[in-house]
Amino acid sequence: MRAGQGRNRPLTVHHLNQLLLVCSLVLLVAVAAVRISSRSGLPSLLVYLGIGVAMGQDGVGDIHFDNAELTQVIGYAALVVILAEGGLGTKWKEIKPALPAATALALAGVAVSVGVTASAAHYLIGLEWRQALIIGAVVSSTDAAAVFSVLRKIPLPARVTGTLEAESGFNDAPVVILVVSLSTAGPVEHWYTLLGVILLELAIGAAIGLAVGWLGAWGLRHVALPASGLYPIAVMAIAVVAYAAGALAHGSGFLAVYLAAMVMGNARLPHWPATRGFADGLGWMAQIGMFVLLGLLVTPHELGDDIVPALVIGLVLTMVARPLSVVLCLSPFRVPWQEQALMSWAGLRGAVPIILATIPMVQGVDASRRIFNIVFVLVVVYTLIQGPTLPWLGRKLHLGDGSEAADLGIESAPLERLRGHLLSVAIPGESKMHGVEVAELRLPHGAAVTLIVRGGESFVPLPTTILQRGDELLVVATDPVRDATESRLRAVGHGGKLAGWLGTDGAAR
Repeated sequence: MRAGQGRNRPLTVHHLNQLLLVCSLVLLVAVAAVRISSRSGLPSLLVYLGIGVAMGQDGVGDIHFDNAELTQVIGYAALVVILAEGGLGTKWKEIKPALPAATALALAGVAVSVGVTASAAHYLIGLEWRQALIIGAVVSSTDAAAVFSVLRKIPLPARVTGTLEAESGFNDAPVVILVVSLSTAGPVEHWYTLLGVILLELAIGAAIGLAVGWLGAWGLRHVALPASGLYPIAVMAIAVVAYAAGALAHGSGFLAVYLAAMVMGNARLPHWPATRGFADGLGWMAQIGMFVLLGLLVTPHELGDDIVPALVIGLVLTMVARPLSVVLCLSPFRVPWQEQALMSWAGLRGAVPIILATIPMVQGVDASRRIFNIVFVLVVVYTLIQGPTLPWLGRKLHLGDGSEAADLGIESAPLERLRGHLLSVAIPGESKMHGVEVAELRLPHGAAVTLIVRGGESFVPLPTTILQRGDELLVVATDPVRDATESRLRAVGHGGKLAGWLGTDGAAR
């Protein structure tokens, strides 16, 4: 089968049936492989890349695929979904304190990384400056999916997770702009012109993303849709609108979609758990499709000559460029050295670098195939090294923090004709709501706990009923006190019955 040469052949129903069979089998294998990756500590991207390589011309599938342009287009679409899912899961309260540090890493840190890595590629490997700068830019972006698939195994301080999460969401945008500029315009004579273009596009993307996210959240909170399943679709559609609007306005569409999703993710939208689950499923599907396609595009028997250059560049990136950028960017913020060490080692590369490596191929840059091969080997090898060792390093640096109470899972369903809301509240194991009486919740007037589900059985609580971990509460709140009710529930979840004296988030004033 030669996928790269059958572009003009019409798609028949028979071909559609074959395609659906192959795609569904690949999805099932990929889903089953997540179990393997979760036990081994390896990011799932390696499993999906392996599936693509196995299906390729050097594998059992013998599929010849060489369409870099199609790969780039599908990769961009997948990144939009992945960034939207990441933004929806980003908690503002966690990244707000880390926002200055994360922004510094995403801008100045990327510049340091590009400079150091490009210098190594030029002087140690012998690449021309244009090719060296492209490689330096391509591998300077960290990958949220790769990082957090590993870091979820250990609880970390909010500053560490917030900084890493915000950095991985922010740094895609400047890197994409830089790679496109280097691939289409050649060497940049005036660096300050390129810097101005990057900052302008980031500003446009940020403004559009925040505006679209705020308008989308406002609309979803004030319009009761006839079916709960429409809310997840609407949320993802709004996120895609932010990307498209940002890109068409000559701004950063990737930054726009991330910020729009983050605004909606922190707006307490109706049917939030369903929306979150839907976005999570789409994110997994996007990752699977993207990595399998990237695995198909690579030709393993051509990688031999590029293994040593990839190892050298990766070593400089991992041991010099990344730590140097972290130290220079985070030291002014007085970040402890233990956290700096972990964030230096947590600069995992994943989907973004491999996708960005297709841009020079599409633009016809000299030695673009070699750039792609070097980046592919670098990502695979150093993910194999860094991924399994991240939890171990976190424990050795004594950065695991299991004392923080888990947040409540609250789902809101609007009751339009009754002018109220039905809140479904799940009490996690570490919540400080455990042991609190219903009356001690001190909910606003106009809100009440109407039902408790415990151990598979439901009952109407009394004011003296003691809440337990694992309980599910149904809380009815009128429209005016809906937000205050949810704030109060979250406060008790973090601060217990004394939350009124300790502050709304359970932290001492």
